[in-house]
Amino acid sequence: MQTNPPLTVKPKHAGKKQLFDNPVLERLTRTHIAVPITIFVLFAIGLLVYAFRMAMLPVWLIGVLFFAGLLTFTLAEYLMHRYVFHMSTHTPTRAKLQYTMHGVHHEYPKDKERLAMPPIISITLAFVLLGLSYLLMNKYAFAFLPGFVLGYAGYLFVHYITHAYAPPKNRFKQLWINHSVHHYKDGKKAFGVSSPLWDYVFGTMP
Repeated sequence: MQTNPPLTVKPKHAGKKQLFDNPVLERLTRTHIAVPITIFVLFAIGLLVYAFRMAMLPVWLIGVLFFAGLLTFTLAEYLMHRYVFHMSTHTPTRAKLQYTMHGVHHEYPKDKERLAMPPIISITLAFVLLGLSYLLMNKYAFAFLPGFVLGYAGYLFVHYITHAYAPPKNRFKQLWINHSVHHYKDGKKAFGVSSPLWDYVFGTMP
């Protein structure tokens, strides 16, 4: 494992960071953004097809559960970003963990291969979510989880384009502004990437 940098990192506008000496482990920390997005979109479509054809859920209920899953993801995104990715780093172990999970992205925000979890983690997470949601919701999980999963795919897409492209001249420009504030001005603000909803609710909107 490479030496961990200071807890407060200054963003670099170019370059990449090697996290592991082992080339296989290092390769597993990188991915093209299209890979996890494709995985989750196809996974969500498969779940919706199952909800329609096998679970025999009514269309209106599928719509309600899908929207509930989408909304739930926006909350999960906010909470994960605020309390896990920006966890307190009061011990060396926590500091190393936080840097590996998210701090490296703050130091090298233009590294396009580290804007999403690697495919092996994405696939594992997808099936873990399916198992947990089925235990909690039974067949209704097949309508709820697609909304959650597509919410994550949307987050990946928004996160990628806010780092890779200039902001558009429309209402979506605010997403670029919010994320830039989070990276370059105040890391304790604007935790929502795909939606500012929960930043308004919890008072962390810049």
